[in-house]
Amino acid sequence: MEQVTLTIDGTRVTTPKGTNVLRAARAAGIYVPALCYDPDLSIVNACRLCVVEVQGMDGMPQSCDLEATEGMVVNTITPAIREVRKRIIEVIKADHANDCMMCPKNEHCELQLATKSVNVEVRAAKKLAWLAPTDASNPFFTYDLRRCILCYKCVRVCDEVVGAKAIEMQGHMFSQHVAPRGASRLVDTTCISCGSCLAKCPTAAILTKIYRVPTEEVRSTCGYCGVGCGIYLGLYFGQLSSVRGDEESPVNRGYLCAKGRFGIADFVNHEDRLMAPMVRKDDELTQASWDEALDLIGKTLAKYSKDEVAVIASAKCTNEDNYVIQKFARTVLGTNNIDHCARLCHAPTVSGLAETFGSGAMTNSIQEIKDAACIMAIGSNTLAAHPIIGMQVNQAVKKGANLIVINPREIDICRWATLWLRHRPGTDVALLMGIMKVIVDEGLEDKEFIAARTENYEAFKASLSSFGLDFVEKTTGVPREQIVRAARMYAAGKPASILYAMGITQHSHGTDNVMAIANLAMLTGNIGKPSSGVNPLRGQNNVQGSCDAGALPDLLPGYQKVSDPEVRRKFEQAWDNCHLDPEPGLTLTEIFKAAAEGKIRAMYLVGENPALSDPDLRHVWEGLENLEFLAVQDIFLNPTGRRAHVVLPACSFAERDGTFTNTERRVQRIRKAIEPVGESRPDWWITCQIAKKMGASGFEFDHPSRIMEEMAGVTPIYAGISYEKLEKGGIQWPCTTPEHEGSPILHTQSFTRGKGKFVPLAYRPPAEQPDKDYPLILTTERSAYQFHTGTMTRRVEGLVELRGEELVEMNPADAERLGVAGGDRVKVTSRRGEVEAKARVTEASPPGVISMTFHFGESPTNVLTGANLDPVSKIPELKVTAVRVEKVREDGGGEEDVEDLLGHIEQVSDS
Repeated sequence: MEQVTLTIDGTRVTTPKGTNVLRAARAAGIYVPALCYDPDLSIVNACRLCVVEVQGMDGMPQSCDLEATEGMVVNTITPAIREVRKRIIEVIKADHANDCMMCPKNEHCELQLATKSVNVEVRAAKKLAWLAPTDASNPFFTYDLRRCILCYKCVRVCDEVVGAKAIEMQGHMFSQHVAPRGASRLVDTTCISCGSCLAKCPTAAILTKIYRVPTEEVRSTCGYCGVGCGIYLGLYFGQLSSVRGDEESPVNRGYLCAKGRFGIADFVNHEDRLMAPMVRKDDELTQASWDEALDLIGKTLAKYSKDEVAVIASAKCTNEDNYVIQKFARTVLGTNNIDHCARLCHAPTVSGLAETFGSGAMTNSIQEIKDAACIMAIGSNTLAAHPIIGMQVNQAVKKGANLIVINPREIDICRWATLWLRHRPGTDVALLMGIMKVIVDEGLEDKEFIAARTENYEAFKASLSSFGLDFVEKTTGVPREQIVRAARMYAAGKPASILYAMGITQHSHGTDNVMAIANLAMLTGNIGKPSSGVNPLRGQNNVQGSCDAGALPDLLPGYQKVSDPEVRRKFEQAWDNCHLDPEPGLTLTEIFKAAAEGKIRAMYLVGENPALSDPDLRHVWEGLENLEFLAVQDIFLNPTGRRAHVVLPACSFAERDGTFTNTERRVQRIRKAIEPVGESRPDWWITCQIAKKMGASGFEFDHPSRIMEEMAGVTPIYAGISYEKLEKGGIQWPCTTPEHEGSPILHTQSFTRGKGKFVPLAYRPPAEQPDKDYPLILTTERSAYQFHTGTMTRRVEGLVELRGEELVEMNPADAERLGVAGGDRVKVTSRRGEVEAKARVTEASPPGVISMTFHFGESPTNVLTGANLDPVSKIPELKVTAVRVEKVREDGGGEEDVEDLLGHIEQVSDS
């Protein structure tokens, strides 16, 4: 990068060309006050405090808007500059609350720092009578306009980065102020409670309702979704009290969602945390010692053969936890019956992208998305499930990118879309193949890329003949003109990035969906280049890492096949010359089926809650109830744990060291910030103790860094990763040697499998179709304010206030036909079961389609879903379930059914 050298206050400063003088000065340790400037935001010249003098230049230019040039001589503090700044601050202070000593941000306020720099005398505030009262409607923070200095940072970040546009400037001259857009209260706007305005505010105008300046901060990684945001855990005299974003993190650059910023401390500190082991005695779980609990697990598991036992690992646990868990299953229990919740979300990604590219992972990096010329978001409610990635999409659109949204529902991101294709649920293959046929017919394919980098193109091209526009329009419901426009827009908009999530994968043809996306990217040459690629967005914090670590029935760590003799021999030698079973084990869905049939008799389950999270819940409950022995370890006693014979208390991510691997393959550290609560222990430690109780060797680890060393030794894609190296920052695999810096982009020169493979596809309708008895389609999604089964988020009062119950979202036409109004309780029935919840009438759902989440145990949506499996990945169908909806009678009709249903499921303590 080209550099320039200038002189600032007599100091020679070298900075990258294009840097403004303000940033150059601050990077050199020279303080220049600036209250409205932020490097992420547009320049508005609102405060004018950053004025400087430049040799050979008239006047006092503002350093935030002045590019540093070679040989420039700058003075940042002279008597004239000091006088100008003093007068500006006097004007600001005249309208600012004069209570610094009582202000929560006393000594941590940017205005206070600027004031001290010019020795301004504090004067009483005079013009405050017109101001609106404090807005405390948001559950997490307040707007106090008495302390607002009109820097516009909050308004700009909400628009330019977040894209919510929840606030705006209103009034003129002396009456100008920040106000909710289109509402009288902030909570009634499009605000997503991410707190970005709070983080940018230079004063106490926007402040958390409970504000404490941390006495210590520990750098870590968020434990919610797969984005893997860098965070600082704030401790107040040893207790976790706050979270802020890590501005140095390449993942999120300091930005967080509502869960990441406000949803961690409350669940970590919650009184419901498991504090000690429990053992079932006389049909009651009672407190026990660690020795008693571990002895019981070891002795009991030893009674079962490898075909009678199963292990469930966790996408919430660290890489080190999952590595040890799968090693325990294979070397101590002798079984490959190990799986986890990735089976229910991105198993088709692993199988589909492995078939086409050779590697089942996100091809590009999160921070590249904002530079794409075209983005196709398909099967992804990005703003709800991955808000930080949604911010990247917003910035790309602001820069002129075309956004193609493909979703049956009018999700929030549709308001940014250049083109929204509203297809029928389950018709993704037909739509994508139709788009590709237009590209080929019009000669828009990348012929050079296809010839040089791919194979099997002609067979794929021949398969497109089945996808004429008449067929695709009739099948998908998307007008042919929109299909043609989408094809041209994507093919021409290079670089083009595809984002997808579980709206693509959770189908009985999920693997076909993924391969269709891979075909589209290869067809246009959008692979191996910055801001392009195929980018699956992972749901949980370590879904990627748990798969990397080998918590799968057919794959050892690093996606090495358990059926390969050479691979097995390598692991057997590394693992104390053990014997590994060459036959792949049962998948998650197959495990519960086998348990219901009495074939799986014992289970060790870590960090999962299948009694609420898994599809076809009645089948899962039957399997759990049929087990002779169930050992569960978790941080809370969830509905699954209430069925266990032994419950073990695990640490939260804030109480341990380890690593997570995010959706972009970035391996990142988590660090112990506080001591474990009660007698809780890290998951890896617990599993190692069980192994030792069963007489096994190879589990003598004293720190997770030692586990990572062993994992790297047998996992080529992690071979160059170590804790020492991770201290400098996260590393994206593959990282094959200690000298290797990681791989931000995959398939740059060649695909992992050599050449990319085009796969011919045929359209298969959803396995379940609506009929006269079940005339509606249920599709599932996630809320921005809840997570998974609510084990963590439903213990955060503010998140519950924002979304505290299940809603059945339906189109007004369906509601009118059914005689349902918003707020009515309705009963939703499928071929597998029924649940009750409150109706929400909205145009977001198309006619014939309803939508629910799965966060709420009292309305367990997964009772309805999931009987049909993708034949390749074994993922159950979750996005197309035929249902009927009835209004619950005012006399309480239907309540007995619901009570009977809830008899199968213990509620979390705060439901």
